[in-house]
Amino acid sequence: MSGPVEQGAAVASEDGSRVAGRLREIFEGHRLSPAQRRIARHLLERPADAVFLTGNDLAEAVGISQPSVTRFAVALGYAGFPEFRDDLRTALRDGRGPDAVPVVSNPVQAMVDSEIRNLELLRDSLADTRRLTQVAAAMAASRPLPVVGLRVSAPLARLFGQLAAKAHPDVRVLDAPGSTLEDGLTRARDAGAEWTLAFGLPRYPRELRDGLVWARRAGLRVALVSDHAVGALAEHADAVLTAPVSSQFAFDSQAAPSVLCTLLVQAMVDALPTREQASIEEFESSAAERRLFLTE
Repeated sequence: MSGPVEQGAAVASEDGSRVAGRLREIFEGHRLSPAQRRIARHLLERPADAVFLTGNDLAEAVGISQPSVTRFAVALGYAGFPEFRDDLRTALRDGRGPDAVPVVSNPVQAMVDSEIRNLELLRDSLADTRRLTQVAAAMAASRPLPVVGLRVSAPLARLFGQLAAKAHPDVRVLDAPGSTLEDGLTRARDAGAEWTLAFGLPRYPRELRDGLVWARRAGLRVALVSDHAVGALAEHADAVLTAPVSSQFAFDSQAAPSVLCTLLVQAMVDALPTREQASIEEFESSAAERRLFLTE
């Protein structure tokens, strides 16, 4: 038979799982600042303690100001931190949490779970593929095809460019802001481009918005890959493809946008003429002859 201490530990563990489930439920769907994410991670790492903390306790533990804790609670839809804590206490008392939210053993797994949910949302959103195929066909037909991505979105633009260039004859990746971006877009339009593809993920650079405005002024149509179909960037786009971004991490994680990027490449290749699709095989043959890649 287990002793009182062991029984108490088991109850505390069960309570912690219940509170952690409610915390993940609350955080889901909210965009938090980096400082607010530190608070969220602290609570998820110590869910059994969360129902006992005051705003001052939490501020001291995380190393932030007490008003920052208040802003954290308000960002989640509460009047203040006491109301947020009362919600957690209600979940604990009513037994809410573990049955409604899958229980994982640690915060790292919870972050992976958030990306799995985002991939499921992306999958479900593609039940109708018409918008994807329409955008891909426009990308395939645009010669040249300028691809724009700034700051955190630049790697996705480069990924698309790296893959698309194996089949599309003229892909131009533009990842520098300001007049350099404007010049690149103007030269692409003068060379015959009709569309530009832009990646715009949070946090959204002002320079990207300005670049999209310039692109349309230059006569280009804009296809945008982002996490929302409306907003400061979407209003400057002719077509928008969306994939959710996880804000559970210290910095946004982009698993779903990365998958959407490669899906768009696939759909664009499918829309290219057969002779251009054949260039993929030609590259593979050339790569094998030159031994570009290591064998397993």
